[in-house]
Amino acid sequence: MEFITGKHLPRRTFLKGMGATVALPLLDAMEPAGRVWSKLPRAVDPTRLVTIEMVHGAAGSNEWGASQNLWAPAEVGRDFDLSTSALSPLEPYRDHLTIISNTDVRMAEAFQSTEIGGDHFRSSAVFLTQAHPKQTEGSDVYVGTSLDQLYANRFGQDTPIPSMQLCIENINQSGGCAYGYTCVYTDSISWATPTQPLPVIRDPRVAFDQLFGAGGTAEERDARRRTNKSILDWVAGRVATLRTQLGPNDLERLDRYLENVREIERRIQSVEAHNMSGAPRELPEAPAGVPDSFEEHMRLMFDIQALAFASDITRVFSLKMGRDSSARVYSESGSDRPFHPASHHGGREAGILEFSKINQYHVSMLPYFLDKLKDLQEGEGNMLDKTMIMYGSPMADANLHNHRRAPLIALGKANGALEGGVHLRAPDGTPMANPMLSMMHGLGMDDMESFGDSTGEFSLSSTTRSQG
Repeated sequence: MEFITGKHLPRRTFLKGMGATVALPLLDAMEPAGRVWSKLPRAVDPTRLVTIEMVHGAAGSNEWGASQNLWAPAEVGRDFDLSTSALSPLEPYRDHLTIISNTDVRMAEAFQSTEIGGDHFRSSAVFLTQAHPKQTEGSDVYVGTSLDQLYANRFGQDTPIPSMQLCIENINQSGGCAYGYTCVYTDSISWATPTQPLPVIRDPRVAFDQLFGAGGTAEERDARRRTNKSILDWVAGRVATLRTQLGPNDLERLDRYLENVREIERRIQSVEAHNMSGAPRELPEAPAGVPDSFEEHMRLMFDIQALAFASDITRVFSLKMGRDSSARVYSESGSDRPFHPASHHGGREAGILEFSKINQYHVSMLPYFLDKLKDLQEGEGNMLDKTMIMYGSPMADANLHNHRRAPLIALGKANGALEGGVHLRAPDGTPMANPMLSMMHGLGMDDMESFGDSTGEFSLSSTTRSQG
């Protein structure tokens, strides 16, 4: 392939070898000739979007838990204290943290008597659509288009993959779940249309291969793996040619990027080797590429997202961290209780605190991702400043299965759309769709007049809210 077009590399440059295609990160050589050394303004880099569902609410959404500030801090504005909150692991990134508390997800509630009890089986579908799912066990599903897909449709069509959907637990189920709902509602947070849920990827190997083109067919991928060679080995000649045409800064960026690609690949290979060795597994039903360790699984998924952003293969990810009814034990959290039984704490203070440990453990996964994005330089800024990460749940108090005071935060600066370092408390009765609508406006979709059950915008500016 040709590496040089005119006097600079095209932004969408790929290194291709047998069964492998590796996209490149943004390099100075991709700028028009002369711009790198001039004072000409640079085009604003596209905002990346990550949406993460933490399933089944938070201990701080319980009435007593809220009084103890187990999720949202007591203070509104900038001088908030996270020490008692499940958000405390984000203290090092408080300048990139926007807390939006006291919003409701009423579209996840039962609208008629036959829907009562089905909160588990419709909530996930509501999270990013803020629309009420049609109760059905058949294929005639209907809910709404999710905000990640609205963004991908507008700003992701010029990338090789408009969006990707990831998950941590086994959610590939079909047919009816319970209370008259098909499992697709509880398995899907991304909806291309109101009737089209998007499939999710649990196996880091599958996500890696899809992003980095490691073999065009299953047979090619299997053949490549049997050689025990890295995808980088297949493009080594292309890399060598490219290196002769880059300056020192670009060489350093290229080497760091390729090292990260190889390190992720090594870790996936190590997980696969262990899981195929015959040793007992904690997750015997999981594919070989899925780590038994929740933390390692999360980190691999975050690493894959960071590399995809660096190479602009995609700008949109959704990540579903679990299932409401999961019995997984997160022993690293300090709690030995399975997730779902822990969430049904009966309103007991000790049980609420136990569930909060799991909430905090889940939040503690995020700084690893934030570190990765902050370390990624793109042009004159870092990737964290160019990313919006939305993290929340359509459920509030899991014990009661209610949807009032549902947890929601945003991380990153989103190219200036988010100030960070602020806690914004919504008036009682505010739909979660309101701040989501404002986030979409900040992402460039200014022409959107409504979203889900929104009743208007919700200012994400601390200055505006203090004056309002």
